[in-house]
Amino acid sequence: MHKRERLHAAIHQQKVDRPPIALWRHFPGDDLDPEKHARRAIEFQKQYDFDFVKVTPAASYVAEMYGGELTDAGNREGTRNHARRVINDWRDWKKIEPIPNDHPVIQRERETIRRIRAELGKDVPILQTLFSPLSCARTLAGDRLIQDMREHPGEVMHALQHLGTTMERFAHASIDAGADALFLASQVASRDVLTAEESRAFGQQYNLALINELRGHVDFVLLHIHGENIYYEHLFKYPVQIINWHDRKTAPTLRQGKALFHGAVAGGIDEWGVLQTTPEAIRAQVQDAIQQTDGIGLLVAAGCVIPLDTSDENIRAARQAVEE
Repeated sequence: MHKRERLHAAIHQQKVDRPPIALWRHFPGDDLDPEKHARRAIEFQKQYDFDFVKVTPAASYVAEMYGGELTDAGNREGTRNHARRVINDWRDWKKIEPIPNDHPVIQRERETIRRIRAELGKDVPILQTLFSPLSCARTLAGDRLIQDMREHPGEVMHALQHLGTTMERFAHASIDAGADALFLASQVASRDVLTAEESRAFGQQYNLALINELRGHVDFVLLHIHGENIYYEHLFKYPVQIINWHDRKTAPTLRQGKALFHGAVAGGIDEWGVLQTTPEAIRAQVQDAIQQTDGIGLLVAAGCVIPLDTSDENIRAARQAVEE
């Protein structure tokens, strides 16, 4: 099977020659320059021959769009620190408007996609990373988001509507540049952050509006649910084709998730734990993921970005394990 055929079969619960696999990471510093970012992403793909390229822009690109100040965090994840947040008072939510299509950050990421597509050709699926509107709001406001949601819900909802439009524009620019699919990250759909009612009121309606706007323009949407104690009960009902979560850290298991979801589940690898140990342990964890799902409707992946210092040997062990 070629990569697109293998992914299509996994999404539709059909037999595959082997489970598709992909890992992804940040490229801090280089991700602020489209030529450097594209080159690093292309090198990573050519080194490991994954079944798709998940493009990972600078983690806080939404804050960049709205004028936030960011500094290099120097961490193993490859994210940045916020020197100054965009939202520092509840009244600031009223200032959030859709970002125009010609904004430099949108154009930077569009150019990154264009370069990756030009080098890799049509055979390698490319996913661009979006964030749910509520995740965007969390990036802009930090910890004060929850207080503002509870004390000034109208102002926050005004911003969520416009953040959704910004993500639509960002997605369409990426699709025009050659992206085949979208990786939609939801980072606050957790019992540790929100009540179930808040998750639905401030998350679900805006997520579904974004998904319904975009899904007809791409091959598939992969929903990434970040964190632990996630609200999988309603997120697993979203009209997406693939769901990815930290299945080695939080419910449900891959086996349970497959029973709950109509498409493909993506996971099986503990990126901060087992992936940092030995090739033997990594191969065993991949084989466990395959056994949980009978190798059907599965994409082997990590729960999120892999640490920057993950060894070549260990990444290769994960890649080779699906061939065994």
